[in-house]
Amino acid sequence: MALPASLLLLADSRLPAGGHAHSGGLEPAAEAGAVTDLPTLTAFLRGRLATTGLVAAALSAAACGHAARTRGGDGGDGGLGGHEGWSVLDAETDARMPSPAGRRASRAQGRSLLRAVREMSPHPALDALAAFSAPHHPLVLGAAVAVTGGSPADAASIGAYGAVTGPASAAVRLLGLDPLAVHRALAELAPQVDAVAAEAAGHARGDPRDLPAASAPALDIFAELHLQANLRLFES
Repeated sequence: MALPASLLLLADSRLPAGGHAHSGGLEPAAEAGAVTDLPTLTAFLRGRLATTGLVAAALSAAACGHAARTRGGDGGDGGLGGHEGWSVLDAETDARMPSPAGRRASRAQGRSLLRAVREMSPHPALDALAAFSAPHHPLVLGAAVAVTGGSPADAASIGAYGAVTGPASAAVRLLGLDPLAVHRALAELAPQVDAVAAEAAGHARGDPRDLPAASAPALDIFAELHLQANLRLFES
C-alpha cells in the first residue's frame, strides 16, 4: 500500500519545523573528535538509533495511539483524559532525557513542528498539545501522524528514520563528507531502522511507564557541552 503523501511530508527534511537547525548531537560529537569520517559517523548513527532513536520512536508511537483514541483532547484512553494523557506522556519523555539541554532541544523542535502541522492540518488533538507551551518533539510527531490518518507504526517509522537522517545531513555540512557515501551508509542502516521502528510500534498501547528507556550518556554529555560552546552551527 502506498504511503500517503501527508505522511511523506512529515518525514521530509524540508518541512519548516526547525529540524535543519538541530544536528542530533552530531556537532558536539564532531567537535570532540568522536565523529571524523564515514566509519565513525556510521557507528554514531547506529548507536543513536538503538538508544535515543528507539526511545523517540516509541514515544511517537504512543503519542499517535493516544491522539487516535481521544477526541478533541477529552477522550478516554484507558481512563486517561486527553490532557491528562498528554501530561503523562510529557512527564515520561522528560524522564527519558536526563540532559536539560536535550530536553530543551526536544521542546524547541516540538514547538516548531506543532506550529507547522497546525498550519497544514488543524485538529483538536493538536490544539490539546498546544496547551503545553513547548511539547516534546516525539509527542508532536505522533499526534501529527494520527491526525493525518497514519498509524502508530507509521509514527515509529518516521521517528526512527529521523533519528539517523538528521545527524547524517548535519555530518555532510560539518565534516564535508561525500553526500553519496553518507546516503549509502543510511541505506545500509535501513534494515536496522525498520527493526527499531517495529520494536517501538509494539509499545503504542502499553503503559507509558513501560516505554523503552535506553540511555546514551555520551549524547547527554555532548548536549551539555554543546550548549556551553561559544560558537556553534546547530542548536543541538
